[in-house]
Amino acid sequence: MELEVITPSYAPDFELCRDLNESVRRHGADRVRHTIIVPPRDLELFAPLEGERSSVRSVDEYLSGLIRMPRNYWFNPHRPLVPVRGWIAQQIVKLEAAARSQSDMVVMVDSDIVFVRDFGAETFRAANGTPEFYRCEGAIDERLPRHIIWHSVARRMLGLGENPSLPLADYVCCPCGWEPMVVRSLLAEVERHGRARWQRIVGAQLHFSEMILYGVYVDHSRSDADARTIVSDMHCHRHYDEIPLDESGLRAFLAEIRPIDHSVMISAKSGTPLALRREALASLG
Repeated sequence: MELEVITPSYAPDFELCRDLNESVRRHGADRVRHTIIVPPRDLELFAPLEGERSSVRSVDEYLSGLIRMPRNYWFNPHRPLVPVRGWIAQQIVKLEAAARSQSDMVVMVDSDIVFVRDFGAETFRAANGTPEFYRCEGAIDERLPRHIIWHSVARRMLGLGENPSLPLADYVCCPCGWEPMVVRSLLAEVERHGRARWQRIVGAQLHFSEMILYGVYVDHSRSDADARTIVSDMHCHRHYDEIPLDESGLRAFLAEIRPIDHSVMISAKSGTPLALRREALASLG
């Protein structure tokens, strides 16, 4: 079985992405490949990461119908009054890349994650062979208003109505495993209800989560409920706080890695020094 790791990145995260790529090469099985998607201006910088199982692509290959503007914005000629922000464009890139993939599974992995244990397509499948589907039941309520908006937007795109009852399931995770064939049918459903190309529909949104859209679709589609296994553990040890970890903090953090964790995320926004981060992760062997 084949697995494609997909990482949107850019110049400020190059060193982190280099470490991620090295970890994919080191721990990924033979049929794991890494696709890194960057702005055109960063292609030369990321070119050294190209290899037998790694490719570097331009975001422009995945943003059909959108016109690049300065300062990380895109112009949607079908909804010109509000530019497409970089955050929305990145989610379009992820959906398009997943839809194009010919692998059995894709995993969305940000640059600030590294794999610390061997993995392959089977890592993201349950013991019975079905793909894992991340869903944290009842995790979203009034304390997460943005997540509620994301749910409403996803439901509107899929013709399900905009006012779901609280609490709601959360589907936002890292790494994020998707089935490409499900992504393709999801985007076809968005186009059927929106009567337009899905990139135009997503590009017109001010608030959107690609992971919520995927999760809502899977939970409300008519596909066989036994086709996947629901999980609520990301198997990734995470430091989300925008607070830098020092040497002792890194040691304490990494000491809490569980045997079931295949990856580690130390947020790029934490400001943790790169040299300390690399030294600490290298100690894992």
